[in-house]
Amino acid sequence: MRAARSEHRQSKDREPLPEAKNSVRTFSDIVSVRIARRDSLIIRRATTWLGAGLIVMLSVGQARAADAPASVDSQRLIAADRDAANWLSYGRTYSEQRFSPLARINARNAQRLGLAWYADLDTNRGQQATPLVIDGLMYVSTAWSMVKAYDAATGRLLWSYDPEVPRELDIKACCDVVNRGVAAWKGKIYVGTFDGRLVALEARTGKPLWSVAVGDQKNLTITQAPRVVKGRVLIGISGGEFGIRGYISAYDAETGSLAWRFYTVPGDPSKPFENQAMARAAKTWSGEWWKLGGGGPVWDAISYDPVLNLVYFGVGNGLPWAQNYRSAGQGDNLFTSSIVAVDADTGAYAWHYQATPGEEWDYDAVQQLVLADLRINGSRRQVLMQANKNGFFYVLDRRDGKLISAQPFVRINWASGVNLKTGRPIENPEARYDRTGRPARLMPGPAGAHSWQPMAYNPTTGLVYIPAQEIGNEYIPIKAGSAAEIGWNIAVGSSTSPGATGFLVAWDPVKQQEAWRVRYRGPWNGGALTTAGNLVVQGDATGNLDVYRADSGERLWSAPAQTAVMAGPMTYEIGGEQYIAVMAGWGGIVPLVGGREAARSGNLRNVSRVLAFKLNGTAALPPLAPEPPLALNPPPATADAATVAAGELLYAQYCSVCHGEAAVGGGVVPDLRASGFLGSDFFYEIVLNGVLKPAGMVSFRPVLDQKGAAAIRAYLIKRANEDKGRVTSGAEPGRDQ
Repeated sequence: MRAARSEHRQSKDREPLPEAKNSVRTFSDIVSVRIARRDSLIIRRATTWLGAGLIVMLSVGQARAADAPASVDSQRLIAADRDAANWLSYGRTYSEQRFSPLARINARNAQRLGLAWYADLDTNRGQQATPLVIDGLMYVSTAWSMVKAYDAATGRLLWSYDPEVPRELDIKACCDVVNRGVAAWKGKIYVGTFDGRLVALEARTGKPLWSVAVGDQKNLTITQAPRVVKGRVLIGISGGEFGIRGYISAYDAETGSLAWRFYTVPGDPSKPFENQAMARAAKTWSGEWWKLGGGGPVWDAISYDPVLNLVYFGVGNGLPWAQNYRSAGQGDNLFTSSIVAVDADTGAYAWHYQATPGEEWDYDAVQQLVLADLRINGSRRQVLMQANKNGFFYVLDRRDGKLISAQPFVRINWASGVNLKTGRPIENPEARYDRTGRPARLMPGPAGAHSWQPMAYNPTTGLVYIPAQEIGNEYIPIKAGSAAEIGWNIAVGSSTSPGATGFLVAWDPVKQQEAWRVRYRGPWNGGALTTAGNLVVQGDATGNLDVYRADSGERLWSAPAQTAVMAGPMTYEIGGEQYIAVMAGWGGIVPLVGGREAARSGNLRNVSRVLAFKLNGTAALPPLAPEPPLALNPPPATADAATVAAGELLYAQYCSVCHGEAAVGGGVVPDLRASGFLGSDFFYEIVLNGVLKPAGMVSFRPVLDQKGAAAIRAYLIKRANEDKGRVTSGAEPGRDQ
């Protein structure tokens, strides 16, 4: 390990881990005694725990010392808002406010922030997780559902777990092979894996204790961070473009046995419904929706109110997107695009609010559900807040789901407002492309006005800080056939509109109006953290971590991360020292699909790391090697126009969701315009015979024949020739950093 100006850091030249997937450092490697004092610091006791030849002694600042790693239970989670030193759950508390009472780092001294340590990761895909820090130890998941534990003061790696997700399952990722985090409970760490498992790990060693499949694993995936409520691990599923029937499940935290499950869309109506909620929902559907599953994934938001004993979660899009193919163009299609509340003990339906009835634009309602008590019109209200993908900021009464207010927080044109009496959006009739038969150019598009990047609420300023964006899209009606075995099944053409941009929007939820905003170069910027130090912390897609005054938006400090920072930052305290930590690494749906719009922020590099900052930190990131220029050297374009046109359609259906619209890569997977195989018949070995399957490129023979593959190749050759001069001249952004 190398030191940088007395600050510990990890880089790629660190000694290799043992070959075993679960590894623990030796005694001398991980013993850490950190006893520091400040005026308000009380060290109650140092904790020693033994096992596998391992001893760790930690001072835990204002947090109580634990008898074992990840010593978290209901009492501690319910009181998490008062446990300033730790970050116990994905959103810090059950309310998911992402507000920290820590104020050692504040608006007066934030300019003194510096890097404390960093740790390079062994994956170069999108990093979206928020780390947990519990009594001095950091637990974090990475792309491909791997989990790591670090000494949170030094960044020293303690153990690493790899669930060995087969790389060929990449084809089932609508939006990258990401993972948003882990959960902790009574000495265990829980992770949902991309291949559809829920795994419990021993927090001390990373050793797997149990693993359960959450479904048939045919089409579903998991990217969500689990939460633990009353001894049960809550986890939903992804796969809303691939043929799933959505649900959220609760598993016993000790045994992994299923406690309850709530489906988000009804099943085959010829069979008994699971409950009255499903019988009610079925009345809002038409056609034969159940044959493809119906959609309704639960892939991000979960909150919990321990007083009301209600679990809240968001539900995603219907399947396919186009409602005429999904539900004969009729009905609200409950509970897609809805916020749902269920009883925490039984999973029984309590209430729902559907933000986008009968949606057909991929307007998931899975964004963060922030719980707070607000004074509205002179009365104290128990509310739930969401900055929805559809562009409206909703304030609901979390007791019964009644709509209190809704206003757009960015430019939108699919609707003009929300009827507060009915709760329904006032739609632009032209938005319903399945009814008009005409393309609809809408704002927002499928990437959303706000996606998974977590927002934060500061009870001191009374503001919500939203990672907002404006990414328009053209929805193009098509004649869809039967569901494809490989790839998306959305039954509509989709093309990103030019001019995407991003913002940090400070929103007053009581007045339903903007307080201030910061504009970024492009979209797909990071999640937000806010603190009692009058700070808002957010990463951006250009490759910086930025700190602003929470009350005014004044930029106080910024540091280069060398890669996009999309994840939500968090903060913790050890030995009287406050740290701010964040995952860094470019990826997700915009880089995969966005084409040229993905490069608007000017940085397409993925340098996956954990970064931790503190006051007067002196560590430094190593300089980046120059990025090789994108070299386009295609063979001559000789195919006829009909072949190229056929290839363009096939590329859009099967290839664009990973390799980018118009064959313009976004930096996560290879840019096919630069493929060295365009002039070689080995192209068919890759596309049809799957020789690169171990690297994630499966065989497309189930959906393509030689003629189809040849047409795609012809289209790629044409596109490479078209863009060769553009790339060589430097006119294509994002390639110079």
